[in-house]
Amino acid sequence: MSNRIVPDIGIGKNLRRLRKNAGLTQEQVAAKLQLRGISVSREMLSQMERDRYNIKVSILLALKEIYRASFEDIFKDLP
Repeated sequence: MSNRIVPDIGIGKNLRRLRKNAGLTQEQVAAKLQLRGISVSREMLSQMERDRYNIKVSILLALKEIYRASFEDIFKDLP
């Protein structure tokens, strides 16, 4: 069983907003994830923010911590 969120509804716009609100570049976020043992490149983050990458739950949880965000922030304005 895969532990990925299927992107039938996009959260990329919210992830991009949260990253920018945190004052971080994609490169900086990738470095922070790598320090946590999560192998993610800047290109992968770009794809996540464009809803073209199935985000693993572990990555989503780490981004939530890095951005100091709530799940409500991540899933804001979704249908």
